[in-house]
Amino acid sequence: MMLRSALLSLPLLLAGMAGPADAQAARTVNVTVYGSDPCPHGADDEIVVCGHRPENDRYRIPKELRRKAEDRPSEVSWASRVAGLEDAARPSRPDSCSPVGSYGQTGCWSKMIRDWSAARRQMQSDSAGVP
Repeated sequence: MMLRSALLSLPLLLAGMAGPADAQAARTVNVTVYGSDPCPHGADDEIVVCGHRPENDRYRIPKELRRKAEDRPSEVSWASRVAGLEDAARPSRPDSCSPVGSYGQTGCWSKMIRDWSAARRQMQSDSAGVP
C-alpha cells in the first residue's frame, strides 16, 4: 500500500520540480531596428535580439512579404480582359457572323460595325500620337 502511494505521488513530485525551472527561464524578444536607432533594453528577465536594417527600408514592405513578379497580376485593365473574353466566345454565340451557332448570319452587320469602330479608334489614336 505504501509503495502504491509513493508511485502515485511521484508524478506530482516531478511536476513540482519542473515548475520553478520553467518560471525562471528568460523570455526572448526579437526586434528590428532601422538606421542608427538604438536597440531597446529589455526587462530583467528578457533577452532582446536586435536585427538592423538600412534606414531606407523603414517604411517598405519586408522582402519576405512582397509579391514575386510571377504572382503579380498582369498590367492589363479589366475592360481589356473582358473584351478579350468576349472576342474568344463570340464565334459560338448568337449574332456571331459565322455558320456555327444560332442566328450566325445576323451578326455580320454587328461585326462590320465593330471592325469599323475599332479601325476608327486606331486612326484617332495614331493621329493624336497616343501609344
